Amino acid sequence: MSTPFEPYDLGGIRLANRIVMAPMTRSRAYGPGQSPTDLMAVYYAQRASAGLIITEGTQPSVIGQGYPDTPGIHSAEQVAAWRKVTDAVHAEGGKIFLQVLHTGRIGHPSITGLTPAGPSAVRAAGQVYTHEGPQDFVTPHELTEAEIEETMADFVAAARNAMEAGFDGVELHGANGYLIHQFLAPNANRRTDAWGGSPERRIRFAVETAQKVVEAIGGDKVGFRISPGNPVNDIDESDRADMEATYTMLVEALAPLGLVYLHHMEAAEMRDLGVRLRKAWPSTFILNPSTGAEPTGPDALKLIEDGTADLIAYGALFLANPDLPARLAAGGPFNTPDRATYYGGDHRGYTDYPTLG
Repeated sequence: MSTPFEPYDLGGIRLANRIVMAPMTRSRAYGPGQSPTDLMAVYYAQRASAGLIITEGTQPSVIGQGYPDTPGIHSAEQVAAWRKVTDAVHAEGGKIFLQVLHTGRIGHPSITGLTPAGPSAVRAAGQVYTHEGPQDFVTPHELTEAEIEETMADFVAAARNAMEAGFDGVELHGANGYLIHQFLAPNANRRTDAWGGSPERRIRFAVETAQKVVEAIGGDKVGFRISPGNPVNDIDESDRADMEATYTMLVEALAPLGLVYLHHMEAAEMRDLGVRLRKAWPSTFILNPSTGAEPTGPDALKLIEDGTADLIAYGALFLANPDLPARLAAGGPFNTPDRATYYGGDHRGYTDYPTLG
């Protein structure tokens, strides 16, 4: 039986344990041109006892930014600033992957000066926070064939930049209603060309992006995140048969690429699908389990022991407990996350959560 606190071999990377810090947007990239700050280096270094840290979503291009003050990985100054983060984490013995996130149609022109782009010109229902307050999503520009190729090239360049910045690998964000997920979902992708329509064509952008990134930096440095059935950001995958066919095909197409892990953000009532995808997946399976309104807690560690997952990802509980592995091993106590300080702000609710002892 596997235990959560034993070391784990992630494609040749030795992790101290099987507990993952999940990617969490914190909107504190106040450095020049959306660069990470010294405070961000402190934040991640404080959490280096995780087996693996996956950073907040990081845009591969200007148009890929959907929220204020999120970091990029497309300029020299951003790469240099991220290097301070990776150096700080490695100095504490940690391992860290950069999550590459293109938000697609989720965003607003007031954030970047550009109209967001997506697979189809379909506006998402809802609003996005901007420095001017909440604003309705806008109708995105539909990516042309040439722009699709350029966008995949942006992902490749971001991955190469992440390696230059000292990351141990990258995670491609194919979940939570962002660009890759938009291509997968029939309500956001209404194309009738080779990039939309059937499940086989809707998975093409995800698969080809992953393939190109693997060719650039090696599959042992590339993970992929999915969230089947997650309705966030106006994604509709309520046709269960279509959704299951789409993700089965996606996992089967990604499997031969040699990716180091699949990161499944579980939607409610989707455990059975996750179990099937895990059986079809040839390498490490990370699970961010569905826990309703409560943060993922100590009970989730049983999913490692019973073989449901190789690694378990913790979000809000890791945000509030920098020494989470030690607290899980001790059975608590746990600091309570302060939702009011999740996005933006200073060190409060960011680097000032207390540790044990």
